[in-house]
Amino acid sequence: MAASVVRSGIDDRGVVTVTLDRPEVHNAYDEQMIAELCGALQRWGDDPAVRLVVLRGAGRHFQAGADLACLRRLAAAPPEVNREFSLATTDAMHLLCTLPRPTLALVHGACYGGGVGMAAACDIAIASQGASFALTEVRWGVIPAPIIPQLCAAMGVRSLRRYGITGERFDAREALRLGLVHEVCADGALDDAAAPIIEALLQGAPEAVARSKRLVLERAGLDLAAREVRALALEAAAKRASPEAAEGLQSFLDKRPPAWYRPA
Repeated sequence: MAASVVRSGIDDRGVVTVTLDRPEVHNAYDEQMIAELCGALQRWGDDPAVRLVVLRGAGRHFQAGADLACLRRLAAAPPEVNREFSLATTDAMHLLCTLPRPTLALVHGACYGGGVGMAAACDIAIASQGASFALTEVRWGVIPAPIIPQLCAAMGVRSLRRYGITGERFDAREALRLGLVHEVCADGALDDAAAPIIEALLQGAPEAVARSKRLVLERAGLDLAAREVRALALEAAAKRASPEAAEGLQSFLDKRPPAWYRPA
């Protein structure tokens, strides 16, 4: 049996910590991580003892996006397998966004692709000053469809129209300016920075907090209907199976520019 890649536990105050635990690949997500993340969120989201959920990454990085080996495998898989992974990924992001209890992302190191989406899906995000962000999907010929709603809400359409189509990296201060994160702290100080926020969340009445969050999501259009979630997933799956995506992922493995790039 494969070792778990998502760890979670609850303390005596009702604070759940969910840790992405594939440090050897910078916590890149694959089928197993998405399945385990969904399972953890469903478990804790339904537990009345839970007051809030903290999301973090093990090792040197928060989350470096999709595992490219997984993407190549899915591109060659039967269409239904490819679609199921996209549906699971989109469900995970939607579940994280709409979890009844407050969510807090603690971001350090690399936060790329789906990692940016995870941070955006959480109610609150704190980054250490050395954190680095990027929406790199377009560089590999794929698209960030499963996280577009959360990114639009967290970064704003204008900023996403830049960073979502250039793949540029940006630092924690830029993430703060964009609204993607709420606070930047010194490297190694995420727990200290999170402590007063956790204390503030615990002072709120649990059901009043949950209902307030639900109202915000409804008014912001983030409580997506099932058909909307499915449409995003199918869009991602179709692009991942395209010739352009095959070229993008192969060029990364070959350490060469993709066919569509002509240097000046």
